Amino acid sequence: MAIGQDVLEPLIVTASRSEQSRKDVPYSSDVIDSGEVRDGARRSLPDVLVHTPGVLVQKTAHGHGSPFIRGLTGRRNLLMVDGVRVNNSTWRSGPVQYWNTVDSYALERVELIKNQGSVLYGSDAAGGTMNTFTRSSDFMARDEGEAYAGGSMYYEYRTNGDGSHVGRMEAETGVGGKFGLLFGMTLKDFGDIEDSAVGLMDGTGYPEQDYDFRADYAVTSDSQLTFAMSYVNQDDVSRWHRTLGNPGWTHGSHVADAGKWNADLYDQERMLSYLRYSGENPAAGALIQKWSATLSYQNSDDSTWQDRNPDSDSIRASHIDVQTLGLDVTLESEAGPGRFVYGMDYYHDEVDSSGYRTNSAGTTYSESLPVADDSEYDLFGAFAQYLWTPDERWEVTAGGRCTYAEASLGRYYDETGAIQTDQSQDWTAFVGSLRALYRVNPCWSLYGGVSQAFRAPNLDDLTGNVTAKSGNTALGSTDVEPEQFVTYEVGIRHGSEEFSADLAFFYTDIDEMIADVAVSATDSDTITTNGSEGYVYGVELSGSWRFHPQWTLSGFAAWQDGRLEVSDYLGGPVVNKPMNRQMPLTGSLALRWTESGGRYWIEGRVLAAAEEDRLWASDQASDSQRIPTGGTPGYFVTALRGGWDVNEHLDLTCSLENVTDEDYRYHGSGQNEPGFNAIIGAKVTW
Repeated sequence: MAIGQDVLEPLIVTASRSEQSRKDVPYSSDVIDSGEVRDGARRSLPDVLVHTPGVLVQKTAHGHGSPFIRGLTGRRNLLMVDGVRVNNSTWRSGPVQYWNTVDSYALERVELIKNQGSVLYGSDAAGGTMNTFTRSSDFMARDEGEAYAGGSMYYEYRTNGDGSHVGRMEAETGVGGKFGLLFGMTLKDFGDIEDSAVGLMDGTGYPEQDYDFRADYAVTSDSQLTFAMSYVNQDDVSRWHRTLGNPGWTHGSHVADAGKWNADLYDQERMLSYLRYSGENPAAGALIQKWSATLSYQNSDDSTWQDRNPDSDSIRASHIDVQTLGLDVTLESEAGPGRFVYGMDYYHDEVDSSGYRTNSAGTTYSESLPVADDSEYDLFGAFAQYLWTPDERWEVTAGGRCTYAEASLGRYYDETGAIQTDQSQDWTAFVGSLRALYRVNPCWSLYGGVSQAFRAPNLDDLTGNVTAKSGNTALGSTDVEPEQFVTYEVGIRHGSEEFSADLAFFYTDIDEMIADVAVSATDSDTITTNGSEGYVYGVELSGSWRFHPQWTLSGFAAWQDGRLEVSDYLGGPVVNKPMNRQMPLTGSLALRWTESGGRYWIEGRVLAAAEEDRLWASDQASDSQRIPTGGTPGYFVTALRGGWDVNEHLDLTCSLENVTDEDYRYHGSGQNEPGFNAIIGAKVTW
């Protein structure tokens, strides 16, 4: 649930592919708008979720971030931009960096649906489905026929470490009710961060350039054509925990190892464009009431360069280029006491990869492909979901999806080092979902149900050869099969003008989970296998109480637990162990005061987490630069924020983060969070 500014329930579309009030959605959901993102000084998309119940925001590096949503992360969560899939077939296992390729400064809002399952959006949506919505000129809200032009400039400075500068410029124009254009540009120069224990974390800063454009045109009064494009470029993002810049971290009895490599740098570019035609037919009895058809193209370009000195093959470089074509058609029709949402989606990846290993002198050379070169991957799905409203109190939602996935593998090296070419594998699956919501009265409602999720093996599962954890090699295997998940959830929700609350319990059953298993009892390099069965369950509570017209108290608490049965190493005994990187007991509380005229506000917040020591010894030992001995210490950090709308053209914000300068890190992260940090922002609008 969105916490902080307003307790009124927002409208969301991700839960059903059709606009609904959040209070009518039979899922746990969270909506965070651009105002909250700015007020909370969230520098990246993963940071947007820091105060979301049930989400652990792991950060391998200052420029990376991979939310663990109800215990699952990476390619087991689905990320979208305006409903277009960002996930592609090369996403790695475990925490991934790709969520940071969506510019949080260019978003209107984000919607997170937890454990939604795969019915509406297909493979990968096991832990959570996150849909990010980009800004538009909002030309339909302007006076009909009125020409307009405007824009804004935003600047933000962060004092921590070497300092950070962020600038955002937007310009818009159009004619009310006819068309609208918006262009945006965000430039970021993040400096190296520091904290009270480690000091300056040399190499954690990086530059980023983001551009976005959107054009909307009213074909008729009830239909619209949209073209949008966005581009993100990040250079020299360091996986700091592996490098000599990391001196290690000691916090009481908890010790994280120092880095050993000279460098581990990552460059990342992503470009997305789409063309969408959408609309509705207001005529009574129309066969199709609403429709949306989207054609998309996406290019993802990732490069890694590692100087592993003193390893024998000390230099490793790799490059992956993915071009993705997508087609999505969604239709909505009334049928009896309810409505159908149905359609299809298709995504086609074309993948080129290259890589090599060599010594520092360049006298040895061997090819090392991060995934199979010259490969293709197809993902097709057809879905239907029916929302049945037998009376004013009940809503029952049932749906199903048929999925077909095919991987056409080009050239790759198998686990023995032998080169393989021209192989193909395919999988089919059917998943379903049944959910219900019961309105006890206008304020209270009960919801719950069961949802299935499906994840087909991707190119990294099948042919990957990447560096994981503290420097181990993680290999794919063509023997793996799809993963299956079933989530059961019940919740109770209250919503009124002054008070809102949500309490949810969930249990996810995990079957055939693809796991990275050690090659042997003495070799910590891994290979993928369907060696994991298990579960994760938890409880989440969030609420917001406006106890006075000017005062709001809000907060959340969440706890999870999960176990997996997996071989300790290939051919070894099956062990029952905790899930890796579980979210500890975590909570937050915020008190906000707003001036009666709404011109200025101030908020104090605390964020706390218990020690996370549910670990398997071999997991901790192989990832000792990120996870300290005995687990990750708990923390209690405070922040003070405020804002002032000076006039209709200027508003200012100021945040004092980590006021007591605590040294802490989110569990599983590769670096500590910044110590005391003052963040000053100014926005000029015209």
